[in-house]
Amino acid sequence: MPHLALYTFGVLKSPLVDPSPLIREFYDSGEAVYRKISHHPGYLARAEPANGDRGVLFEADWGAWGEFAVPTWYGKGRTSDTTALAATLSLWADLRPAFDAVYTGLHREALNRRYDWFERTGRPNYVIWWVVDGVIPTWRDGVSRLEHLHDHGPMPHAFTFRRAFAPEGTPTQIKGIGPQSD
Repeated sequence: MPHLALYTFGVLKSPLVDPSPLIREFYDSGEAVYRKISHHPGYLARAEPANGDRGVLFEADWGAWGEFAVPTWYGKGRTSDTTALAATLSLWADLRPAFDAVYTGLHREALNRRYDWFERTGRPNYVIWWVVDGVIPTWRDGVSRLEHLHDHGPMPHAFTFRRAFAPEGTPTQIKGIGPQSD
């Protein structure tokens, strides 16, 4: 059975090493959100550095998730001192559990604060797509799908919760979001 891959990307207003309360608050809430989401029904896995380094992105060993990558339009730093981004890559059993994890509880509370922490880029901040059972998506896959979503809009290759597709490529809806038909 296919699994759902979810890639998120945001440009932070300050570098990750910024000691300001804003970045500390982002980090603290992020740690709590990750702990909660990892126990959510339907959650399968997320990309984590093999060596467990918190805040290290470009230099980290991500194992099967591949080399860390960012969209071509990201123009801030890439060193430990200058990186100003947050990205996640995860696997889910299906659309509904992923949607529920993103839009309820602690993650919903964090989403409500996103403009305190993140710049408004005018680009999508997440993308979802189906992967064959046993396949681990890579960071490059996520970047490619996010850029495709930005350039072409939602389609089976790269889509959103609001404009979703079933594994076989047909449009589908998650009850309670998007346009509903009778």
